[in-house]
Amino acid sequence: MPDTRRGRGRTEKVPRRVGRPATPILSRETIARAALELIDDVEADGFSLAELGKRLGVRPSSFYNHVTGKDDILSGVRELISDSIDARMFAELPWDEALISWARGYRIAFASHPRAIPLFATTEVAGAVRTFRMYEQVVTGLERGGWPAGMVIPTMVAVESFIMGSALDMLAPPGNFDPGPFSADVPAFTATVAARDAAAAGQGCRPAGLAFEVGLVALVDGLRGVLRSLRPER
Repeated sequence: MPDTRRGRGRTEKVPRRVGRPATPILSRETIARAALELIDDVEADGFSLAELGKRLGVRPSSFYNHVTGKDDILSGVRELISDSIDARMFAELPWDEALISWARGYRIAFASHPRAIPLFATTEVAGAVRTFRMYEQVVTGLERGGWPAGMVIPTMVAVESFIMGSALDMLAPPGNFDPGPFSADVPAFTATVAARDAAAAGQGCRPAGLAFEVGLVALVDGLRGVLRSLRPER
């Protein structure tokens, strides 16, 4: 019904205002996006359905019309992050080149949401179907490259563990290795920190990026050796 107002002896009809609803329109996607924002703000330990409900302005019971529970929400959050991880190169490049390219993109994706890393390092992937599809491209490429089926997941997880650690390293303060007033006590260490900074600047990257590239090249080179040992020449 339209609102009515009286003025100068006549009744005036006032149309009802049309705008955003008082409460958000929920879906699994909007809930997951709000959950990711909450994790970015309060870290994994502060995440709860009650806090998520406050952020969305709804009762937590409203979530169950769209998700099965907290684990389903976290699966949706995992999917949002993995959506930005490109794995298509595994269909086109040799496995080692694809692994390097994938690792770089993976690090960037989680570097944008570092507070989610501890949460996803300790929770199951179950329910994150889009994440599984990304992994499908990775394992298919590794198998195509000659990796035995039993070694595919260990290889992928070894690289994942390195990536997540490197993503956290991006948050370290720029001067976290600067000995400051103790420089005279550790001259060799002080000199190598300065040399590290100069090397990173020369390559146009931050020290964390230089460490990541060194580690990634070493890791993949080691994996090449592992694969050779798994299929010795006859």
